[in-house]
Amino acid sequence: MRALLPLTVSAVALFAVAPASAQMKPDTAGMKTQSIEVTARSIATFARNGKEKPNPKLEWRSGLVLTSPSSYFGGWSGLLLSGDGKSLTAVSDAGMWMTGEIAYDDGERPKALRAVRVGALKALKGLPLRRARDRDAEAIALAGGNIGRGTAYIAFEQNDRIGVFPLDKNGIGAPTKYLEMPKEAARMRTDGFEALTVLAGGPNKGALVAFAEHPLRGEKQHRGWIWGAGGPKGFAVPGVEGYGITDAASLADGSVLILERRFRWFEGVRIRLRHLTASSLKPGGTAVGEILLEADSAMEIDNLEALAVTKGAKGETVITLMSDDNFNRFLQRTVLLQFTLKGAPNAAGKNENARSEKRASNEEAN
Repeated sequence: MRALLPLTVSAVALFAVAPASAQMKPDTAGMKTQSIEVTARSIATFARNGKEKPNPKLEWRSGLVLTSPSSYFGGWSGLLLSGDGKSLTAVSDAGMWMTGEIAYDDGERPKALRAVRVGALKALKGLPLRRARDRDAEAIALAGGNIGRGTAYIAFEQNDRIGVFPLDKNGIGAPTKYLEMPKEAARMRTDGFEALTVLAGGPNKGALVAFAEHPLRGEKQHRGWIWGAGGPKGFAVPGVEGYGITDAASLADGSVLILERRFRWFEGVRIRLRHLTASSLKPGGTAVGEILLEADSAMEIDNLEALAVTKGAKGETVITLMSDDNFNRFLQRTVLLQFTLKGAPNAAGKNENARSEKRASNEEAN
């Protein structure tokens, strides 16, 4: 999704610049696969003033601000990482893929992105995606194998669809097929499918889960869908409170983290990370959970749209977030942020469940 800009510029200036940001995407229909240079600047603390606030759920590891002279670098909206967190595959809303290797300092803090290559996403039979509305890739999830040799689901908005794409050492190949869409997809807004994950455990292990960024037309609650033997079935996601869902990642037990983002002219960008319990992710269900992180422009955030979960060297769960700069380098950044999940989230989530159910009732009443 486009047009999220930092709070450090006046609202008038933001309004003047935002429409232009949509015009900055490169035309990728004829681009060739190529290596590009990417420079990384370390982010030492999550708080911009250097004074970290304790978080009982997450521990800050480190982050990077990524820049490149290539006009093809930007718009990163979906992220895959290898199990050890070292190999990266990302997709851009300009219809591109990127691969690279994350180098770490002391095995824990990211310090560089190396061996970076970019290429164009393709249509069936390897044809180019010629229309801008067909290129808007927003999420990627591993369907099978690994990111060096496997398959991935990629979700697109505007022309809403989810395709199955091969992964290999050369990048992302042409799709082999597209999935059956939920019947409700006809009521999606232009910012449709924004988040994907494959459940890593639980009773629906291996199932694809997708989330719409915003409520469907005529609805107030968010929706997700889970693909099973009978096709995609919906479930409710209450309590998002004006945020959009921008990505998702499954934990080993089949629960899911969702990344949420909100932008308002006089507030700037805010993000949240929420944990949805495995038991609540089911057809016809109501997905509930607890908020692990809330952050605003006082923190080192940007237009965060990509989320991945890996294991660290000590077996800890590492959460990686990445931003979409909308190809608007004057006002926005590509950042890669990492946190350690401290212990297990509240599996029962009783207090948050009650709050979510109350919010859901209020949303329906309004």
